Amino acid sequence: MTTTPGDPEYLDHSSGPVDSAPDHGSDNRKRLIVLGALVAGGAVVAGGAWAATSFFATGSQPAEALPDSTVAYFSVDLDPSGGQKIEAIKTLRKFPGFTDKIDLQTDDDLRERFFEELTASGECEGLDYAEDVEPWLGSRAAFAAVDLSEDEPAPVGVIQVTDAGAAEDGIATLVDTCGGTAEGDAEVGGWVVDGDWMVLAETEEIAQQVVDATDGATLASDASFEQWTGEAGEDGFMSFYVAKAAAQYLDDAAGMGSMLGGMPATSEESVPEELQQMIDDFDGAAATVRFDDGAVEVEYAMSNYQKSLTEFVDSEEGASMVADLPADTVAAMGFSLEEGWAQAVLDYVKKSVPDESDSIDEQLAQLESETGLAFPEDIETLLGEGMTMSVGSGIDPDAITNGGPGEVPAGITIKGDAAEIQAVLDKISAQAGPEIAEFLEVTEGDGAAVLALQDDYRGKLESGGDLGSSDDYAKVIEQDDAQMVMFVSFDADDDWLVRVTKDMPEVSENVAPLSAFGVSGWIDGDVVHGMIKVTTD
Repeated sequence: MTTTPGDPEYLDHSSGPVDSAPDHGSDNRKRLIVLGALVAGGAVVAGGAWAATSFFATGSQPAEALPDSTVAYFSVDLDPSGGQKIEAIKTLRKFPGFTDKIDLQTDDDLRERFFEELTASGECEGLDYAEDVEPWLGSRAAFAAVDLSEDEPAPVGVIQVTDAGAAEDGIATLVDTCGGTAEGDAEVGGWVVDGDWMVLAETEEIAQQVVDATDGATLASDASFEQWTGEAGEDGFMSFYVAKAAAQYLDDAAGMGSMLGGMPATSEESVPEELQQMIDDFDGAAATVRFDDGAVEVEYAMSNYQKSLTEFVDSEEGASMVADLPADTVAAMGFSLEEGWAQAVLDYVKKSVPDESDSIDEQLAQLESETGLAFPEDIETLLGEGMTMSVGSGIDPDAITNGGPGEVPAGITIKGDAAEIQAVLDKISAQAGPEIAEFLEVTEGDGAAVLALQDDYRGKLESGGDLGSSDDYAKVIEQDDAQMVMFVSFDADDDWLVRVTKDMPEVSENVAPLSAFGVSGWIDGDVVHGMIKVTTD
């Protein structure tokens, strides 16, 4: 082990060298398990509890203990300023399920609470938190994948330590007490204490390589890291980052096409042109999870690596249409696709699976022949310049069960020519039969074609409204930027979710505090942005 002074505080967990569960066989794999689980696994298993008492402060951050060759990064911060901790506690204590089973107090030592949970099995009998762990374990951690010029990135954990000497003694005691063998043994993994940080890796040699690489340049000082974490907004209790270099590993991975949102490669030797272009164009991504004003929010940003497709969603029409829905809307989503999108999607699919291109054309020709639909023209007509799908107030489970779809207050609005849209729907109705056809009749509303299952709700959609002015909507939707939105009001329709779960008291009482849920997405040049929010009453 090596110990050198002076670096920032940090905490981390890895699913590579640090197992999340003990191995009871002959292979006592990675006896850093308890430490890793304590400082990081706990964050995953009990993230809500950590969140409830999480502070976000200025000061040293985990990225300062990792090199700029880090390709992926996940951090947890348990030592922040008071604002988010207070918000977290106020929010999570509204849920009986949280207070009954966790009931953390503001002055609890979260590390000790998780230590108790993770050692409850008796695997580490004799290990004492106050004596063996508390004197050195800090409050920040991260798990990372670091490029050390090998075939695969090295999984690495970094843990903040408050006393380097005590950390060396403490980790040795932990390994010995929990059934490990010698320090640095392959079954245990390796670690290096460097100033205020403990670096965990599969071997001590790898851990030292990470320390040495960090001396050259840190992840925190990397321009790409600064850019993408900045795009993801203010700090939170969890942060994520993926570097451009991560794409090269996806290039080598089986099935990487589906991982990137495309189709799988047609052979082991080649990557389809469209997918290769996506890999080349990916520049990075980041996300943050935080509490703010009674809400939990996830903000993310990523490079716009599919410009051939995203250029067709550069419109706020669909989002604006959602804002104009009736004020008592229970749930809605809206988006818009600009002219040419359907052909672009078809071209993308055919380039992604070039061996299937002719087959795709044949299937489309057969579909057109059998249905009378024209592709892509009719598909673009059907979705118009913008579309919303929504559910209104008046949800009655019994009526829906007994009366069928016509009792559901749900509908669609389409920005487009109602007559042209009806002509396309008539082709679909001819294939679908009379039971479906009755719900495919278009009427004209306020600047949009309207379809609805229920006549009363059709009238509401035709008249429109001011959903965008409601408090619930304003708190969860980024109205100034959004090009795609999804919205759910839990307060609407006499607390509809509480009503429909009334026969399940435990569920009902735990959904009662929910107020609204929203997703906003938008594209700003080379960056794709998103915000997910959940608010409470």
